[in-house]
Amino acid sequence: MSGGLTTDFWLRAHIRRWNDRGISMMVRHKGDPQAGAVLVVINQGATGCTVLTQTRTLEGEKAWLRASGPDPIAEADAEETISRARRRDPDLWVVEIDDREGRHPFEEPIL
Repeated sequence: MSGGLTTDFWLRAHIRRWNDRGISMMVRHKGDPQAGAVLVVINQGATGCTVLTQTRTLEGEKAWLRASGPDPIAEADAEETISRARRRDPDLWVVEIDDREGRHPFEEPIL
């Protein structure tokens, strides 16, 4: 989440921006509308999926972490990663992006 915006509002703005570019981005699971954490699945088709989770750097800056590891994983493995995360945090938002190029939709860096 960014700059005091609710998670719901912040995600809707990003979804609109990416969908306007012709890149499918959708909410798969709604979490807490005010302050829920976000998990992003970037589906690259046959290449596999990358799962990103929100984190902070040592300096406290917002960033993303590759919850799925350094390389794309099979879609079934991504689903298991999502299931584990949702069991730990029922307020978690899950967003999926279908993009063969694997582009990252947010401003914060990936660690």
